[in-house]
Amino acid sequence: MKGTDPVITSHHVLGIYDDPQKMVQAIATLRTEDLGQIIAYSPVPNHAIQNALEEKVSPVRIFTLIGGLLGCIIGFALPIYTSLNWSLITGGKPIVSIPPFTVIAFELTILLASLSSAIGFLFFAGLPNIRERLPYDVRFTVDRFGVLVICTAVHCDAARTILEHTGAEEIHYESL
Repeated sequence: MKGTDPVITSHHVLGIYDDPQKMVQAIATLRTEDLGQIIAYSPVPNHAIQNALEEKVSPVRIFTLIGGLLGCIIGFALPIYTSLNWSLITGGKPIVSIPPFTVIAFELTILLASLSSAIGFLFFAGLPNIRERLPYDVRFTVDRFGVLVICTAVHCDAARTILEHTGAEEIHYESL
């Protein structure tokens, strides 16, 4: 039967903390044990939490770079193509004159870079979210910190023990 195998079924263990240092300690311990995916909730940005999670640099900046380069190329190619196909000689100036085309190239660079950044952000953020809903507590927006461990049934007890030993106020367990 699909979904009843304890190794395949997804389990969530959520620990709620009142101190970010305890949470950082829990994240570090969970990472060394490699029990599953770790998600951290915090009401304020905290560099210690980010360092403990060892988050990678966002790949959205590649989308921005590609969009900006594409915009710059199109911004120069379009007016050059237009000038060469429908040439209009005015005042003895050259048909392809780069300085006036830089304005168009700049604007298209900014436009395509920002649009591709937005698309990259939505893609890597997983929006729209059509997956399962993860456990969440509204206190994470006020004064509490949370560590969510997505693991298999085999690792649930170990994750719960680590959260208890690192000082979690509450621990919630959910099986899907």
